[in-house]
Amino acid sequence: MKKNVLVILHQEHSTPGRVAHRLIERGFRLDARRPRFGDPLPATMEEHDGVIVFGGPQSANDSDDYVKREIDWTDVPLREEKPFLGICLGAQMLAKKLGARVDFHPEKLVEVGYYPLRPTPEGAALMEWPDYIYQWHREGFDLPGGAVRLAESDAFANQAIQVGPAAFGVQFHPELTTKMVYRWTTLGHERLALPNARPRAEHFEGRALHDGKTQQ
Repeated sequence: MKKNVLVILHQEHSTPGRVAHRLIERGFRLDARRPRFGDPLPATMEEHDGVIVFGGPQSANDSDDYVKREIDWTDVPLREEKPFLGICLGAQMLAKKLGARVDFHPEKLVEVGYYPLRPTPEGAALMEWPDYIYQWHREGFDLPGGAVRLAESDAFANQAIQVGPAAFGVQFHPELTTKMVYRWTTLGHERLALPNARPRAEHFEGRALHDGKTQQ
């Protein structure tokens, strides 16, 4: 039987990018769901080996019913201790579910482009980390109770966390492909003018310099 990974996306044309490539190479089948457009989420993870919750333009603080339902649903993989990876919005939803605050930087700084990433001692013991990573977010999250901080940056302290034996959240975007950089910096060009955002040219320079480390 093929292994199944539940993939939760938040826009009509969103893709799981490089994460999909790596999973398919390893023999996994992807079950993509978009709750924003009415796709249901399973009541149990018994038919899935894990779940990846991707980013999107939404906020974990939004009042939309589908956002609230998805945050509540996070309890399913947590309770069953199935592998969970939250990326950007997905990490913020995880933190929100666990009672942590999700909010803007106090000085309204953002991370849009490549920024330094520093593992904590706990993170360094777990794996080797890239020293620069691609970001695309305005909000961050506090460290939930019981979570372990694995990596940090200058502007946002909680870049990667672990909750229990199998749940992880990362604020950055390891799934990024070159096509996604072109798309995001074109359709979301207004974010490039926000405080602390990197100029568009630096997104591509950073990719040439640092993306190989992300793929290790």
